[in-house]
Amino acid sequence: MNVFISHAYSDEPLAHRLAQTLERAGLRVWDARDEVLPGDNWAAKAGEALEEAEAMIVLLTPDALRSSQVRREIYYALGKEDFSGRLFPVLVGPKSVLTDEAVPWILRNLQMIHLTEQGEKAAEEEAFGQITRALLKTAERQGSRSAIAYDEGEAAAGV
Repeated sequence: MNVFISHAYSDEPLAHRLAQTLERAGLRVWDARDEVLPGDNWAAKAGEALEEAEAMIVLLTPDALRSSQVRREIYYALGKEDFSGRLFPVLVGPKSVLTDEAVPWILRNLQMIHLTEQGEKAAEEEAFGQITRALLKTAERQGSRSAIAYDEGEAAAGV
């Protein structure tokens, strides 16, 4: 399954750690650092990646909620029938900061994964495990070419 992680630029380290976890589980994750070369049109490359993606994870941090690029990516995914049931919002940060009002109204009805303690290893591993299991179940349901067996113990161990 091809996965696109939508995130604010400032959340790149978190997105990279998540991508590594997903790749260890056999999922393919688009990474701008590998795919966008100097001189490339970043927006065009991201658009191509969204076209090829079979699922999207949105890391909703305070910075991402202010990002017009993240909003465009969300609206793109929600506007495509192909992403139906394959958009996974992840709230990153304390619930006192990430209130319902802060989250785009269009995402409020989707089941969210909560990563309330960014940087805390145990909380991060739990959220990453939830994301990985959700993606693999979705891939299996939809017959994705890369649906594979996944040992939850490996995810918890960060393997």
